Amino acid sequence: MSKSALVILAQGAEEMETVITVDMLRRGGVTVTLAGLDSNAPVLCSRQVTLVPDKSLTDALAENPQFDAVILPGGLEGSDRLSKSSIVGTLLKDHEKNGRIVAAICAAPTAFVAHGIAKGKKLTSYPTTKDKISGDYTYVEGERVVVDDNIVTSRGPGTAYWFGLKLIEMLTGKEKADQVEKGMIISGY
Repeated sequence: MSKSALVILAQGAEEMETVITVDMLRRGGVTVTLAGLDSNAPVLCSRQVTLVPDKSLTDALAENPQFDAVILPGGLEGSDRLSKSSIVGTLLKDHEKNGRIVAAICAAPTAFVAHGIAKGKKLTSYPTTKDKISGDYTYVEGERVVVDDNIVTSRGPGTAYWFGLKLIEMLTGKEKADQVEKGMIISGY
């Protein structure tokens, strides 16, 4: 049975982080559900690209309340919306408590702070959101992807490929991640 991932798409999300992550995970054999935070309607992202979710978050959770990974794309507005959602907060807390992967990229780790997720863990984020991640966290700079137990964070659009590869590795193994990396010509060319 393939591993499952839920990527939550909110208005104002960063397109590249969303699409690259979903695409890479699917290439890695992960069953990915792209769920719209508010509905299944098309979502206008941060650079004015419209993405269409597979289904609404409510419908996705009604069908499958537990995923192997819950992933939050960044983008300032999208991250703010994820931070304010009680459904997202409950979902993140449940998945963290059950040892499942909880991942965020760019500004989205601010949603971890808003919902009290990953306390005491190492995190990274887009540089301008560093000041919003303090106190209960150890902030890491200079790494594309930071993994602390079941918590995965990354820096921004330019690190989305390595974020996706790390998630593939954690969900389906290093061999599959290496295969996806080679096929996409990310490095070694």
